[in-house]
Amino acid sequence: MAEFLSLSAAISRLVAPGASVALEGFTHLIPFAAGHEIIRQELTGLTLIRMTPDLLYDQMIGCGCARKLVFSWGGNPGVGSLHRFRDAVEHGWPHPLDIEEHSHAAMALAYAAGASGMPCAIFREYFGSDLVQANPRIQFVTCPFTGERLAAVDDLETEGTNAVVLPSWTIDAVVLAPGGARPSYAHGYYQRDNTFYTRWDEFSRDRKSFRQWIDREVRRVGGPAAGEMAS
Repeated sequence: MAEFLSLSAAISRLVAPGASVALEGFTHLIPFAAGHEIIRQELTGLTLIRMTPDLLYDQMIGCGCARKLVFSWGGNPGVGSLHRFRDAVEHGWPHPLDIEEHSHAAMALAYAAGASGMPCAIFREYFGSDLVQANPRIQFVTCPFTGERLAAVDDLETEGTNAVVLPSWTIDAVVLAPGGARPSYAHGYYQRDNTFYTRWDEFSRDRKSFRQWIDREVRRVGGPAAGEMAS
């Protein structure tokens, strides 16, 4: 049965160093508050999983939380690159980052396999794609019924869940975090802070300005409410 916990208590209890963590949300309902608490608790060695990693994972990678990123697209939507992500991949700062890239369809099926207790997802895709050369986790199997050659990827089974509609017995904790998705948006509650997304490109290009922003807006004791991040 789920418990109502503070954000710090939930992260402390449910996210351990080295865990696999999926902080999803496709442009909206991105759990920035949870990611910032992971940064404050200095959790490291994480495998970060997300179809479309953008600013939050850029911040977590830049703070040294991540060992590996499993994803299907990465960037600052409508703006450009994720500079902390690129710095980690290209220069190993602050730590080297392993990457595992998939298509959106493959990740969706991998999530479904993990939720079903299956070891892998099997589907018709990746033929003619260079991702097969870039990602050794993509394998191929032969259908025992038709002889057809099919693609297969590992299941994605994370240690926690986020904003989903599930029976109560499948949820470990519920956290009340008003504005916890800002600067992304929550439909019907608040809008996306487009100015912040644009300015993040400026903050994150330089390691010094990135660290200053993280120290001021995330790490400081009693850091700002999620909706009060400086833009």
